[in-house]
Amino acid sequence: MSLPADVHERTGGQLVQRIIYSQEDIATRVAEMGREITDYYPKGEDLLVLGLLKGSFIFLADLAREIARPIHVDFLVASSYGSGTVSTGQVNLVYDPEASLTDRHVLLVEDIIDSGNTINRLVPMLEERGPKSLELCTLLHKRIAPPLAREARWVGFDAPPAFLIGYGLDHSENYRNLPFIASL
Repeated sequence: MSLPADVHERTGGQLVQRIIYSQEDIATRVAEMGREITDYYPKGEDLLVLGLLKGSFIFLADLAREIARPIHVDFLVASSYGSGTVSTGQVNLVYDPEASLTDRHVLLVEDIIDSGNTINRLVPMLEERGPKSLELCTLLHKRIAPPLAREARWVGFDAPPAFLIGYGLDHSENYRNLPFIASL
């Protein structure tokens, strides 16, 4: 896919190899996922959408607007990258959700599953809190992780093995604001 004219400005001149998913592709798939999630959960039951920050914030905002039912939103923060482009393998919890998970349907929203370290650390911790159900939704899945503690029920796109930026994904806290997903 060709690069938009303003990509040089948006990235501060950083080399973007190519756009992997356009803004239009993302919007279409997120709308589909929102409809699927709406249909999956029983009407009248509490749904907590739990975003894994920072990477999921744009995806979660767009997804939440596509879920046609009442929801509660909370966040947690975990980090496994630091300033590198490869997961360190060490998952650090920085912020724990304030909302109770007990007897609630919980949807954990992730930006990308690659090494699986974050999911494998968080899922058992969240299950201990007694949710009625716990499902995983991710925008991107690289399909390179060893078996996960929980497979994603909803996957936006199967991602290539490149380092990706944009639409919430960063490199050293840069590029989250790009409206598309690109390889760096």
